[in-house]
Amino acid sequence: MNEIGEDQIIHHVLSTVKTIALVGASPKPERPSYGVMGFLLGRGYEVIPVNPGLAGKTIHDRTVYGSLADIGRPLDMIDIFRASDFVGGVVDEALALEPLPKVIWMQLGIINDAAAAKARAQGMTVIMDRCPAIEIPRLLGH
Repeated sequence: MNEIGEDQIIHHVLSTVKTIALVGASPKPERPSYGVMGFLLGRGYEVIPVNPGLAGKTIHDRTVYGSLADIGRPLDMIDIFRASDFVGGVVDEALALEPLPKVIWMQLGIINDAAAAKARAQGMTVIMDRCPAIEIPRLLGH
């Protein structure tokens, strides 16, 4: 896909999703997931942190869930801050949700073609190796 087509897809995703599960959320301000979560919250998205080791605690005043299934309500997008090797498991977890999330987003440096193909085969939009905190100002201007 050329960059113009990909930009249109990313613009559409960022303009339409409302509820984002952020997998691999960290309470440490120096971690990229912490900064991106704060950025997304500041742009009006509802962000739900997911980290099994922190379940029940809070990050940015939001309760942390241990898994996607624990959230118990529809999610528009799954934003993955886990190493590429772990993405397959996250996608499998997302594919077990009802209704299915619309988008799987893998952060900068995270690429898993097999997991992406599995998600796309179920009708999900997949974005890899991108960061919404970079794409929102670039494509939406805020």
